[in-house]
This record gives sequence, C-alpha cells and structure tokens, in this order.
Amino acid sequence: MSYVRCQRCGRPVCPDCQRPAAVGVQCVDCVAEASRGARPVRTALGGRRREGRPVVTFTIIGLCVVSFVLQQVVPGWTARWLFVPVLPDAFGLPVATLEAEPWRFLSAAFLHSPGGVVHLAVNMLALWMIGPYLEQALGRARFVTLYLMSALGGSVAVVLLADALDAWHVGVLGASGAIFGLFGAVLVVMRRLGGDVRGILVVIGLNVVVGFVVSGISWPAHLGGLFTGLALGAAYAYAPVARRRQVAVVAPVVVASVLVGAAWLAYAAVGLV
Repeated sequence: MSYVRCQRCGRPVCPDCQRPAAVGVQCVDCVAEASRGARPVRTALGGRRREGRPVVTFTIIGLCVVSFVLQQVVPGWTARWLFVPVLPDAFGLPVATLEAEPWRFLSAAFLHSPGGVVHLAVNMLALWMIGPYLEQALGRARFVTLYLMSALGGSVAVVLLADALDAWHVGVLGASGAIFGLFGAVLVVMRRLGGDVRGILVVIGLNVVVGFVVSGISWPAHLGGLFTGLALGAAYAYAPVARRRQVAVVAPVVVASVLVGAAWLAYAAVGLV
C-alpha cells in the first residue's frame, strides 16, 4: 500500500505513477488533466510551439521520395502527375489543364526527374534546411498551406508565360517552385523577427541565376513560387495578433483566387476556356 498521496486529488500514488510537482508529487491522471487545460505555447508569429520532429516537413520529404520510387517502378506515373499547361482531350484536341485535370497544378511538386536522383536530393536538402524553421514559426497548418500555395503559384506562372515561351505542351515537375516559395517566406519571416537576411538573399539570388543559365530548369515556376511565398509569408508574418487566425484562412483563399483567376485569363486569351 502506498503512503504517498497526490498533492492535487489526495489519492494514494504508487512509486511508478508519481510525478514530481512544485510541492510534493502528483498522480498521472492529474498531470494529464492539467496538461489538457494548459494553453499551448505560441511562437512569435502565433505558431504552436511543438517539441520533437518537424512532422510536416518530414511528411513532404517522404511523399517526394515515395513518388520518386513509384516513378521508377510504375509505368506512366510521371506522365500522370506532372504539370503540362495544355492536355489533349479524348479526340486529341487541346484542353486547358485547369479544366481537365486541375490537380496537376499541385501534384507536380511531388515529382522529380525520373533519371536524376540529384534533382530530388538537392530539393529535399533545401526543404530539410528551411522547412523545420518555418514549420515551427508558422505552425503546421500555415506551413503546409504555404507549400501548396507556392506550388500552385509556380504552375500558374508557367501558364502565364507559356504563350511567350511557346511552352503550352512542355511538362514541368519538381518541388523547386514550392521550395522557392519557402525561400520567399523565410526572407519575410526573418525580416519580421529582426534576423539577418543577407544569407537567404544570396541563396535566392544564386538560385534565380541558375534557373536562367542552366537548361532544363523552369525559371517561371521558380519565380511564381517565390512571389507567392513572399505574399503569403508577408500575410502570415505581419498579421495583427488578434487577427492571425482569420488571416491564416483568408490570405490563402485570396492568393488561390488570384492565381486561379490569372490562369483562367491566360487560357481565355488563347481560346482554351
């Protein structure tokens, strides 16, 4: 029989169930109840501070790796999910991807060059380096929304410049557009929190230059993701404290509406919608 009692409820507590408290010990039930009633600790930008691994960052990396493996072993996996501004319909006529298969605007951000593991490795390294910081600062929901909206922004930029670049039927894939969005958000968040942004400015500048001078890289997707990340990151970082929850919902809706509207107008200009 235990002669030690919980300082909160007064019940006897066995040695295995004792939890140190400010005065005496508490039982596991009282500790759990207190934890449920405690307000979550927030970061400077309102994100919920969580201990442990950055779950969302690792999940995105895992999805990209799994998708890369499927690209190697499942015939047609890459063609099924990459982004192409215009697709052929059942009769072989061109149709806007926005109407035919709109999920491609996002799914392409989880694909990489099937024959180039370096493409995957570079993008995942960048995501691993900046993802945990943003996930902690913004919280999981805002972080995953930022990634997806940046991916959308990259695909929409490809559509907006497809006519000028004669690239309506050119496939685009890779997480680079979404990661450029994270670069943009990191720049804004660090600036908002008073950090030194010179390092991230150099990273952004070098990657933008590489996109223009190295063949096979979709610089429109990079720039589209970057500007989307800057806009959404600014909304998150500079939202009034009392309006952060509302901004977290309204800002992505506004950004998505603008992007989809811009893509629709680009398709309409060439008679595809």
